[in-house]
Amino acid sequence: MGGGGGEQVPAPSDRQRHASQLQEQLHRAESAATEQRAERDYAISGAVDGVYLTFESFPDVHLAVESLDPRAGQVHPELVSVQDVTTTGGVVEYATVFVPDGTLGYFVSRLQQYAETAEQDKPRNRNLVDRIQAIGLATIESLWTDPPDAFPEPTATVWWEVWLRRRDGNEVGRFQEFAQQAGVRLGSRTLGFSERIVVLAQATVEQLAGALGVLDDLAELRRPHELAQIIALESAVEQAEWVDQLARRTRPAGADAPAICVLDTGVHRAHPLLAGSLDPADCQACDPTWGSHDHRGHGTEMAGLALYGDLGEALLATGQVRLRHRLESVKLAPPPPASNPPELYGAVTATATSLAEITAPRRHRAFSLAITANDTTANPGTSSAIMVGQPTSWSAAIDALAAGRSIATVDDGLVFLDDADSDAHRLFLVSAGNVNPANFQDDHLQRSDLEAVQNPAQAWNALTVGAYTQMDSLSTASSHWAGWTPLAARGELSPHSRTSVAYHSAWPVKPDVVFEGGNVARSPAGTSFDTPEELQLLTTKAPLTNSRLLTVTCATSAATAQAAHLAASIMADYPSLWPETVRALIVHSAEWTDAMRKYVDQATSKADLRAVHRRYGMGVPDLDRATRSANDALTLIAQDTIHPFHNGTMREMHLHDLPWPADILADLGHATVRMRVTLSYFIEPNPGRRGWKRRYSYASHNLRFDVRRATESTDDFRKRLNQRALAEEENRPASADDTGRWCLGPTLRTPGSLHADIWEGTAADLANRGALAVAAPPAETGQRSAPLGHPDLPPTPKDRPPPQVRQSTVDDRVL
Repeated sequence: MGGGGGEQVPAPSDRQRHASQLQEQLHRAESAATEQRAERDYAISGAVDGVYLTFESFPDVHLAVESLDPRAGQVHPELVSVQDVTTTGGVVEYATVFVPDGTLGYFVSRLQQYAETAEQDKPRNRNLVDRIQAIGLATIESLWTDPPDAFPEPTATVWWEVWLRRRDGNEVGRFQEFAQQAGVRLGSRTLGFSERIVVLAQATVEQLAGALGVLDDLAELRRPHELAQIIALESAVEQAEWVDQLARRTRPAGADAPAICVLDTGVHRAHPLLAGSLDPADCQACDPTWGSHDHRGHGTEMAGLALYGDLGEALLATGQVRLRHRLESVKLAPPPPASNPPELYGAVTATATSLAEITAPRRHRAFSLAITANDTTANPGTSSAIMVGQPTSWSAAIDALAAGRSIATVDDGLVFLDDADSDAHRLFLVSAGNVNPANFQDDHLQRSDLEAVQNPAQAWNALTVGAYTQMDSLSTASSHWAGWTPLAARGELSPHSRTSVAYHSAWPVKPDVVFEGGNVARSPAGTSFDTPEELQLLTTKAPLTNSRLLTVTCATSAATAQAAHLAASIMADYPSLWPETVRALIVHSAEWTDAMRKYVDQATSKADLRAVHRRYGMGVPDLDRATRSANDALTLIAQDTIHPFHNGTMREMHLHDLPWPADILADLGHATVRMRVTLSYFIEPNPGRRGWKRRYSYASHNLRFDVRRATESTDDFRKRLNQRALAEEENRPASADDTGRWCLGPTLRTPGSLHADIWEGTAADLANRGALAVAAPPAETGQRSAPLGHPDLPPTPKDRPPPQVRQSTVDDRVL
């Protein structure tokens, strides 16, 4: 909120004329309010008569908001909301003030004093009046504090967050009386804050505008945000009305649409919000004796988020909801007291994928796995702890399945039943796992950095999903939460989420991205932590213990379901994209929030930057950015198959010309621009425990990308890559002489099979960087004759074609 106290404000060219205009505007607003009051059909008992005024600043000038809210005397004008609006002339500040009858003289007298001293160098009240460009009678739009372009259409009946200012404890009752008179539907619950009470109301603009003439309690209007969570506390009858309304507005996707296969505890298919998108034939279990029903409720919670994304937003909307993808459910976990032996986790996952694919073999799908294990040994039954990040039989199974292989398990480990099939590649989205609630602490980032991503989220080929949060508002309506505060700041890592900060640097960066996972509340003394409904996400519920149809959920499970929703949305828009490419687009669309970016900008060493990268991945993805990348002219998406090696020597290096407008970039000269590159491919795993480097490599291949420098020819670019390969092979540092700056750099971005980085430099420099190379890193077998060769692979049989790998590269420029 602007204070308007310290900045120098240009004086109006004619202060006397400026004062006269404002006095006339104030008089007209008072007259209009009087006419409106005479026309109203009813009065609200206990309401204070008055007028809502809007004060508009000059562009790029803050209003003196303290002077607009004097708080002098028992009855006084009160500032209720402030909003900044960007115009062609600059940012204009609008302040809405409720002026009770009998207090308008506060502003009248100050304008009069200003006018009487306008010819002086320092007229009275100049800090207040010099900043005001106009005064008018407030409209319903004046109380809208969300982006102006999000204000509802005049005739649309929509849900609003109505923020009431606290005065005497009867604010909600007065608004309920108004709602009854105006035909406005209200939610049955409210949220209480120290100075505001929030009510959910369904109304048109015209209906809600009627409150301005009869109520003094209005403070702000917003789109519904956190209030969706309170629906989870509604009675079963109230929830059924919400659900029925959305079900009638929803149009499921067709049978040929892509699907999200929820690998979980089953899904309650009969749920009104899920039934149209989940056929009975698509509900299965790895063991038919388990039944396909949801015995725990977790799978149904994931299904609601996977299908709708933000279910609260869908419930609060009024238009038709057209779904673009469907659901599948395969029950991965048996009902209690039975459990899957850890050594069979991989086999059970393979069974689950085959069940879905046999039922609908031509359907595009993303597999959503929000179940993780706490085991810390590579081979169940042994006591030796694994190095965090090292593959397990479960994570290796996911890597093999993603790469298009069929697998089985035997006593000695995994058996690949066939060669990798590029047409059978699969996209897995796996949750990073959650911090033990018993370990929550004030420094939640340190706790998350200590608790490593859980099995099987270390899988190279999976898109591993962590959690962040935007939920930082906690209601005081319940005395139970009085004094409690959200643990994580807005835009920060969720206290639930695990990271790969503790991983050895050789293992992949996990999570790859983060989605909303809710927050945790801290008690006033800091001795207890809990998860109120307002800090969780609304979703569908299996009626296990009661008949409610909605509940809340949180943590990396909820984040993974939302990631699956994004993946399926991309598949629906671009059905020809490979799983590798969908994964790349999700990561390519991710950005660090301001809270995350702070740590990126403050990093003073590679160790600091490595920790930030392994905590947040590449940040928060966005559907608009992902789909824009897929069709933007300034983005190159290359889906290629590469043969990176043959008998241990280099076979191919792909060189992509980047088709950007070099002449336009050159004309921009020293303007700062950014280029983002993402490389995604699937490795074939070797899950043995004999070590990762040299002879017994886990990954069948690795790829890297590099971009031509501004001063290089294409031939020089190729030579440099070869020279760097030799330097890496001999453990010699390669030359780092380059212009511009990569955010992560080659060392930090290379672990795993998903590589993303952002280059920043001048436009003129970028104009000459028109080539990108994708190739394998140097051999680790000591074969000096194999620049860019592949590390430690057995000779390729003569009757088998050389190994190949599909790789997707996304590259775009941001000016």
